Amino acid sequence: MPALPSTLFTNIYYSVKELPMDVWNALQSNARNANIILPQTSKALAAVSANRATSPAVWITCSSSSGIEFILAVTEGYMGSYPIFIYTTLPFDALDEDYIRPYIKMLIRALDTAVFRRRVYSVFAAEPITLAFAQEWTRLTGIKNYAENPFYAAKISFCTAESLDKRDDTIDVSLGYKLRPAVAADIPAIGELCFLFADESFPFRLTRARAEEEATLLVEMNQVWVHEARLPGQPKEIASIVAFTRNSDMVATITKVCTNPKWRRRGCAGRLVRRVCKYLLNGPNRKESVVLYVAHDNRAANYVYHRVGFAGLSNNGPAVQGVDPWLEVGFDFAEVDLGH
Repeated sequence: MPALPSTLFTNIYYSVKELPMDVWNALQSNARNANIILPQTSKALAAVSANRATSPAVWITCSSSSGIEFILAVTEGYMGSYPIFIYTTLPFDALDEDYIRPYIKMLIRALDTAVFRRRVYSVFAAEPITLAFAQEWTRLTGIKNYAENPFYAAKISFCTAESLDKRDDTIDVSLGYKLRPAVAADIPAIGELCFLFADESFPFRLTRARAEEEATLLVEMNQVWVHEARLPGQPKEIASIVAFTRNSDMVATITKVCTNPKWRRRGCAGRLVRRVCKYLLNGPNRKESVVLYVAHDNRAANYVYHRVGFAGLSNNGPAVQGVDPWLEVGFDFAEVDLGH
């Protein structure tokens, strides 16, 4: 463990235009882990530069003499408020509890001056950061947390052009498979799968109307692909979707994979994820890597993503640097305004 810094500094920024180059450099130094903050921040800067309206946002940095080591973001998405996101420039093996605790305390004190406490409905970060934040936020505010039953416990993984499975997509012509970007006519079917995805993602459930609203936005922003399929003698339907909604210059993030229960165990999700990764890694806006989060207890998804080429997901494989546990912990529903 490195020596504890003698002096720490926090800065609060209420406008993306205020962010100094040091913040951008810190985010870009590990764009994979910064996928929770960098894409929204870049999007906000583009909006401001084009004189378009932006949602309220707050960025808080915590620095030592070594530079910026933590960045906390309070941002809004197109469907509602995001969790409190925290990114660090430190490698995962440096996230010792005693070392990070002073940073977390300072971030929390700054956060408590910058936003209403009801806005802090959950926190998502590398696991040691989330656990320290949840404990310290409860200690400061008295608002209990659900660390013993987190909203989401997952592993971050990544795929590159080199690791991507090179096999051709297996297409069963008799089932009318087609993998393609979504179009407006797909919105009702995508909306149904967004509803199903949210229904399995407690506590972030959606009404069908809100799910169709999300589907509409995904299609309009060209951030969702579909796996079309057809049983013999039946009309074509959407078997699976893959959405990628947090994208920076070098990194794309797959944020939603959902398959119609009728089409599960037919390889649809893996086939579509592989095709989307090929597009993202080799297409017109070529990325260096694609990242996603996969729940620890979702063995089927771990297996599928491992076969596609995502690192560190093999049951018997060695540990891979950059493939680390992340955690989302929520706070007492009676004391917060739940986001999306």
